[in-house]
Amino acid sequence: MHDQQEMTPLPFDQVRKVAVIGAGTIGASWAACFLANGLEVMAVDPVVEERDLRRAIDGMMPALEAMGYPTPADTSRLQFSASIAGGLAAAQFVQESVPERLDLKQETLRELECAIGPQVIVGSSATALIPSDIQEGAKHPQRVVVGHPFNPPHLIPLVEVSGGERTAPEALAWTMQFYRAIGKAPVLMKREAYGHIANRLAAALFREAVHLVAEGISTVEDIDEVITQGPGLRWALQGPFTTYHLAGGAEGIAHYMRHLGPTQEARWRTLGDPKLSVELVDRIVRDVQESVAGLSSAQLARYRDSGLVEIHRLKEGLTADSS
Repeated sequence: MHDQQEMTPLPFDQVRKVAVIGAGTIGASWAACFLANGLEVMAVDPVVEERDLRRAIDGMMPALEAMGYPTPADTSRLQFSASIAGGLAAAQFVQESVPERLDLKQETLRELECAIGPQVIVGSSATALIPSDIQEGAKHPQRVVVGHPFNPPHLIPLVEVSGGERTAPEALAWTMQFYRAIGKAPVLMKREAYGHIANRLAAALFREAVHLVAEGISTVEDIDEVITQGPGLRWALQGPFTTYHLAGGAEGIAHYMRHLGPTQEARWRTLGDPKLSVELVDRIVRDVQESVAGLSSAQLARYRDSGLVEIHRLKEGLTADSS
């Protein structure tokens, strides 16, 4: 059972100082998001150099400004330390983004508990790990939640929030309010699950994409083209259930399920279960490298980020009753 007396976090709208533990790709993006919301950020990473973190955040500023964040991501409000012991007592919220290893996340949490107050909520950016495992052995497990962002966190609104067996309900409610306050679109999971929601859905799609390549049905390049020129365009606006609701015509999803539901089941039965053999991995790596030939990772990221900004602007200007 969690200790109710210790779950008295600072009101979410009074948070001014946040700690980002782990300053790699995800942590740096979180730091930029927090800075763009006018917050002070204390970043901790034993490997990443401070200059590299600041350079990464500087590179995110144009997209953040285009997204309409109220404050430029001013890195003068950024402090950096190579260790958690380097002064986190003032932290009012912690976003942990260390590498996806359970032992490392548990050890990081143990170190944090010696540096922050018991009322400070810790959100883990865990990609697949579940909060019950992360909070195992913690002194204050009631304040541990998963706040899983989608990459890049400074531009994509989604954050999947879930609690473990010992997470306090008020910690989940607080976390949802805090993320909303900084412009995110948090979704609260009804119960924890390995891989959360979005990554499980993405994994299902990727599994079939790999199967199509392995069976010689399609190429890496054509599969990417199919998604970006077809369902991906719809998915940016409406999810799978609403998409099939529209496919049902005037009667909606009920008609679709009655008349086309059997074709879904037929497709499910033919979906593949590929194994990532050395040969298949080598083939995919080679094909992906060929499909993006001539474009660096930085160029691909700039294309992605500028596109995300434009999609965000489009969605902001749309309404459900658009004619």
